[in-house]
Amino acid sequence: MLHATRSVTRSLLLTAASGALLAGCQAADTDSDAITDRQAENAAALEYISPQAEAINVGFAGQDPANIARYLLASGADRVAMSPSGEFIAYISGVTGLRQMWIIPAQGGQPQQLTFGNGVTFFEWAPDSSVLLYGGDNNGDEQETYAYVSPDGSREGLVLKSAQGGFRRFGGFSGDGEQFAFASTERNGLDFDIYVASAGTQDEPKLVYEGKYGFFVEAVSQDGNLLVMSETVGEDADNLYLLDVKTGKRTTVSAPQSRANHADSNIVFSGDNKSLYFASSAGREFKALTRYDIADAKQSVLFSADADVENVTLCGPDETTLLWTTNTDGYGTLHGRNLKTGQDLAAPAIKKGDYGLSCSAQTSAVAISVGAYDTPGDIYTWDTKTGEVAQVFKSDMAGLSQDRLIAPVSLRIPARDGVTLQGLLYMPDADSAPEGKLPPVVFKVHGGPHAQALPDYDGPAQYLVDRGIAVFKTNVRGSSGFGRTYSALDDKKKRLDSVRDLVDMLDHLGAQGLVDTDNAAVLGGSYGGYAVNAVLAAYPGEFKAGVSLYGVADWVTALEVASPALKASDRIEYGDITEQKWRDFYTEQSPIRQADNINVPVLFSHGAMDPRIDIAETEIMVKTLRKNGIDAPYIRFEDEGHGWRKLPNRLFYFRREAEFLEKHLLGE
Repeated sequence: MLHATRSVTRSLLLTAASGALLAGCQAADTDSDAITDRQAENAAALEYISPQAEAINVGFAGQDPANIARYLLASGADRVAMSPSGEFIAYISGVTGLRQMWIIPAQGGQPQQLTFGNGVTFFEWAPDSSVLLYGGDNNGDEQETYAYVSPDGSREGLVLKSAQGGFRRFGGFSGDGEQFAFASTERNGLDFDIYVASAGTQDEPKLVYEGKYGFFVEAVSQDGNLLVMSETVGEDADNLYLLDVKTGKRTTVSAPQSRANHADSNIVFSGDNKSLYFASSAGREFKALTRYDIADAKQSVLFSADADVENVTLCGPDETTLLWTTNTDGYGTLHGRNLKTGQDLAAPAIKKGDYGLSCSAQTSAVAISVGAYDTPGDIYTWDTKTGEVAQVFKSDMAGLSQDRLIAPVSLRIPARDGVTLQGLLYMPDADSAPEGKLPPVVFKVHGGPHAQALPDYDGPAQYLVDRGIAVFKTNVRGSSGFGRTYSALDDKKKRLDSVRDLVDMLDHLGAQGLVDTDNAAVLGGSYGGYAVNAVLAAYPGEFKAGVSLYGVADWVTALEVASPALKASDRIEYGDITEQKWRDFYTEQSPIRQADNINVPVLFSHGAMDPRIDIAETEIMVKTLRKNGIDAPYIRFEDEGHGWRKLPNRLFYFRREAEFLEKHLLGE
């Protein structure tokens, strides 16, 4: 079971005495040995652009308000978490150029940086607030080492070294903080198993459940005897189980025949370990607030709406304050209820945006993070007893005026088959719009595919809008946030319907006289990069240019070499690539098969350390287009994985992305 006798504070201090200080999971940069033979073969035959160290060069305030560096340097608080004691609030910020962990007093005050290495992937407070456990990988390879640091930064040490092939996901601490549970693929490099590890020694973690594909720890009971496990059954769906750590017995909580989502919105045990609280879409379109009573295996719905419930959180020393949010077109609404009285709480009036919640286990304080189109990440505190609200952290806008930033408009758009699509349109204002004509437009396609374009701060998009280019963030069919039916509309052979949605959306914006559809580009990363490759190949002539970041070219090879985190859901989302019918389908329908149809310039980029989509997927597209005489510049990052984390790389890339789009849409 998740239980031990030593105090977590003493145990972690003993670990620190070994001198194994990580200072942010600093790891040596990898070399060419980490690149596969297939990658090296493609790279050797290609000319590509290598990032060079560049000056930030933002100039003096007021001289160059449109310089893209300012938009990239604006920063805020991400993944905000209040300490159980209610004394501190920790968060992740990229203000130094890497995603590091910071901390501020819950009453507000001077932030303090806690980590200094290659960057932090996640963190979690120990239950007694004495330390924070956090993870870090090596240049985006997603194979984490676990370490800890005290709130004052004076004590730090190694908790768990990375393991070869060990993709991990942290699950949670036992109530006494002595042990924690996590999922990892280190047994065979493919399947996520469940492990229990000591928080205070470097003993080998104990394997407590052998999984198949994707099993993850979502919550740990206060006494450490029970784990909530999710089993991935698709990009947007999972089954829930309880695991008795002592006996190994697995009990089903929810595994509906019609797939449902439970684990995306937080799962919490009640203080007496008798109930679970979570959001579930089982038997309904949108996720509802649900309680599961363990003794009689009974589920009951506490709240439902025509919007997804998210951020389920149980707060306070008596754990009778239940908080959650609902998501409407990416904007959050805060809800709360006193479980003892049954009375709903009056939610505070705070800035409109995308919310995150974290609360103290010992006080009535709640930390609320807010991201919005003009706000990279603010933090508010709310006392649920007194109703008092205070802003304790404000985003650093790097000299940008928030008044210059454009709020998106949510649009509903009919597809040709009758499905209603949604997107967020950012239009240049009167000072930026081209005089006497409609603005060009960039379609921005999110990854996932079961993600959602949100009205969050997006520096590169705001820069383009300031330059007179509209930006349309698409939520094509298959996106989350619009009901269970909508999220399944792109499964398997319906995949190409979501690609066609981009053309229908472009036609609609043109018919409404909103943008210049003859000057339209399409941009996306990850699955969005696939969408760029696919729409340019399947619908030549619709878009004038493309920007494809670490996207799929050939689904056959991409599904074969995908990281374990993706393989866990790919079988249902895309089909089992080991079956001949699916190999045949993707052999015919992958973008690389129609790449000869692409007749417009495309900017490509990829990170050599990407564990999710092999860099060869991008490099085969570059080769094919160049063979056909199509302009295909290619930026290759040796020290990045699935996306750009490091500020010098971000500056280098987004300057060139902006130059490419301005050249082809504005003629500059």
